[in-house]
Amino acid sequence: MPHDVSLIATIAVGFGLAMVFGLIAVQLRMPPLVGYLLAGIVCGPYTPGFVADVGLASQLAEIGVMLLMFGVGLHFSLKDLLAVRRIAVPGAIVQIAVATVLGLGVSMLWGWSLGGALVFGLCLSVASTVVLLRALEAKGLLKSINGQIAVGWLVVEDLVMVLVLVLLPALAGLLGSAAQPAPEVATASDIWETVGLTLAKVTAFIVLMLVVGRRLLPKALWWVARTGSQELFTLSIVAVALGVAFGAAKLFDVSFALGAFFAGMMMRESEFSHRAADESLPLRDAFAVLFFVSVGMLFDPMVIVQQPVKLLAVVAIILIGKTVAAVALVLLFRYPLNTALTVGVSLAQIGEFSFILAGMGVALNLMPVEGQSLVLAGALISIALNASLFAAIEPARRWILARSALARKLEQRDDPLAELPMSTDPKLLSKQVVLVGYGRVGRRIAHVLREQNIAYVVAEQNREIVDALRKKGVPAVSGDAQTPEVLIQAHVTRAAMLVIAIPDAVDVRKMVEIARTLNPEIQVVLHTHSEEEAELLRKESLGEVFISEHELARGMSAHIVQQLGGRP
Repeated sequence: MPHDVSLIATIAVGFGLAMVFGLIAVQLRMPPLVGYLLAGIVCGPYTPGFVADVGLASQLAEIGVMLLMFGVGLHFSLKDLLAVRRIAVPGAIVQIAVATVLGLGVSMLWGWSLGGALVFGLCLSVASTVVLLRALEAKGLLKSINGQIAVGWLVVEDLVMVLVLVLLPALAGLLGSAAQPAPEVATASDIWETVGLTLAKVTAFIVLMLVVGRRLLPKALWWVARTGSQELFTLSIVAVALGVAFGAAKLFDVSFALGAFFAGMMMRESEFSHRAADESLPLRDAFAVLFFVSVGMLFDPMVIVQQPVKLLAVVAIILIGKTVAAVALVLLFRYPLNTALTVGVSLAQIGEFSFILAGMGVALNLMPVEGQSLVLAGALISIALNASLFAAIEPARRWILARSALARKLEQRDDPLAELPMSTDPKLLSKQVVLVGYGRVGRRIAHVLREQNIAYVVAEQNREIVDALRKKGVPAVSGDAQTPEVLIQAHVTRAAMLVIAIPDAVDVRKMVEIARTLNPEIQVVLHTHSEEEAELLRKESLGEVFISEHELARGMSAHIVQQLGGRP
């Protein structure tokens, strides 16, 4: 046997301790990821006993990030990303600015240099991809409009951090070091040259993926699927996810996570995208565990004892400062309180980019080692609390509405997109189809309805989509169809059929209950990606159930036409 088995030891001990502490956490009614973080602390260099290889653990965790982002890309199309750009782009930029200013302000009060304070603030401004996605998946929110906004917001944050990571070494002399605050002068031409080169590389990667990857990757998956070999199919998924991520990092200086995300988005164009997501799920889960273990390994528990006040300030910025900024921005864009709280809580943590930035700040002698410890401690605490914050969203919403007249006014405000225009033709609001959701599935169904001259009203949470539909003359209302108000505005009481084009079982049950209360005679058609879920929905007599997007687009459209008939 080889003498150097540090890789095997790191994996074996990491998984073993994660299983034990994860089980204990679940028994104590805590999220299992808290146990994974504790497992990392136990096998880290700051606690006695076995010490795992931190470098190897970090690389294994990076694989988990790549696979997880690849999976998100499989479910998040470019159209979905562009659909939330109006809120995700300005929201992410403003929230980064707010958190950075807060972090910079408190660290300047501690006597840090401008460079160290700036790096510290940036570390606190960007959320963890892994934590966000795990939380959204656990709550079934990944495909909802709330999840799309949160993921789109995070993608913008990642793009900003990619630019920061490239610019930071070039600007280190200008910012000054932690030991020598007096900065060296950097020429403006050097700065603009670095910025231009970075933007050019990122743009080149995105163009390459959109032009070449969008055609090549789905076709490659189809070739592999034709062989009938499950091993080759799984291997091709892993090879594409890791290969594109690695190539993006080496050739274009793009992060592994962003490269894998775009690979998944391009692979989504394949008819085998759902199978690819299912095949990669076990690997994603396993390596995601190693990510949390690696975070725990970097944590020095002594920082809690030595710097309690500073740590409290860091946690307050992450949990309160970022959340309040995000909630205020989402409300400013006239989204409901539930959406604002979901996005705010999603971003109330920090993770992998924060670790990279902190390490680079220390290496460039911009930020003191103490800053890195505070960032890691803040990450550990915020990640451990994040799942609990998600559970508190609905109770917090009810509490705020019960005690705040302003919140109730905002929920009931006169929103032009929340009700149909007075100019809507009354003929379109009788025996029509109420179409909930206007994603890939909803768009296909709407196309068939238009061809068959069947009237329909769209209920969609994404305000940008509703605005675009109205400009095309399509009746549409903005809001959550789980609430009676939205279905009433869609005139469900006079509708012939309710078509639910979002695969969320919790939403489906509530919507059907409300619709049948308002209109007992209404027909219901819905879909799911799971055979087990479809069988359960059928047993509950919720309506006609179709499985997968392709079956839904064909079979559901035919069912609607058959039941309602085309209009002359």
